[in-house]
Amino acid sequence: MQVSIQPLTATPRKSEKLFYIDNIRVVLTLLVILHHAFITYGASGGWYYKEATSRMEALIPMTIFVSVNQSFFMGFFFLLAGFFTYSSFHRKGLRQFITERLVRLGIPLLFYSFVFSPFLSFLIYRYGKRHRVSYLQYLSGFDNWVDFGVLWFVAALLLFTLIYVFGRKVLSTCTQESLSVPGTKTILLTALLIGLTSFIVRIMFPVGWVLKPLGFQLGHFTQYLTLFVAGLLAAKNNWLEKLSYRTGKQVFSIALLLLLFFPLFYLIRIKLHMPVEWYSGGFNGLSLLYAVWEQCIGLAIITAFLAIGKRHWNAASLMLRYFSRHAFAVYIFHPLTLIALSLTFRSWTVDPAIKLLFVAPLGLICSFLLATLILLLPGVKRII
Repeated sequence: MQVSIQPLTATPRKSEKLFYIDNIRVVLTLLVILHHAFITYGASGGWYYKEATSRMEALIPMTIFVSVNQSFFMGFFFLLAGFFTYSSFHRKGLRQFITERLVRLGIPLLFYSFVFSPFLSFLIYRYGKRHRVSYLQYLSGFDNWVDFGVLWFVAALLLFTLIYVFGRKVLSTCTQESLSVPGTKTILLTALLIGLTSFIVRIMFPVGWVLKPLGFQLGHFTQYLTLFVAGLLAAKNNWLEKLSYRTGKQVFSIALLLLLFFPLFYLIRIKLHMPVEWYSGGFNGLSLLYAVWEQCIGLAIITAFLAIGKRHWNAASLMLRYFSRHAFAVYIFHPLTLIALSLTFRSWTVDPAIKLLFVAPLGLICSFLLATLILLLPGVKRII
């Protein structure tokens, strides 16, 4: 994220006054770090190193945070990526656009898979599992060379971008007329359709099922693909400018109401003796209910962020510009800071939930400090 996350977008012109988009993307980047910190210490999800708490008073809020976060934060990235993909392509042309995308997306993917991911795996093997081997000894037996880790998002974005480039004529033909900005009813109907489709997809590919070696959780990709296309349409039809503050307040109220469904989910599962795995997928009512809830609250949060942020957060500051410029480097390298901190606190004999209170804020601070150092390296700023 350079005044945006660079690989996600082209840098918007100052005259467009999209500072609130940059600010939102900083928040999303912070949520990525917190999301993985919470998973480290007990919330559901996959991560390099886990040390889960068993205390329900900690697991419940951790689960709520991760569930709500998952409903919108990565989909939001894809929406914004689609928005800037459209304007960047039409401003730069095919050749320059493709070249820049391959550099800004492809090089980080290659670096992460062939350099960074093996090193992270070594840290876990050596200091987490306490196998006394050198890095070269570990690499001699290492065979997982295609591993995008957290950059699965960048791989998916590169794929979506290439599909758009080669299929843009079809999209333009289908949307020749200007489309009005979606209102509250349209947004909720779209969320319902995404939820129903996600339910169907999760019968075959439940949440947690990963397409290797790309790292894609196909159970979430209905939302990701839909929101990327929505971002393209938003740019073409100037939806962000037209989105009303009133719509933002309405969907924000809906999102708050949907938070009350957590006790309902719990009661349904307990009273009807349903396995917790049914939330993740399969042909059952709990999976259907959760998939629809997830998309409704997710799209409501995204819309509220955009509409309310445009009114109240459309300003820049030196600190926010710093955060924005370093955000993509933070996204790439934050696993190193979280793993290092987790391993540092590993021997501390307290409940893992207590460790989270230290690792989470330190992870935010140290990730930006590391990103600052990374961007000082020669040539790095040209890529990220």
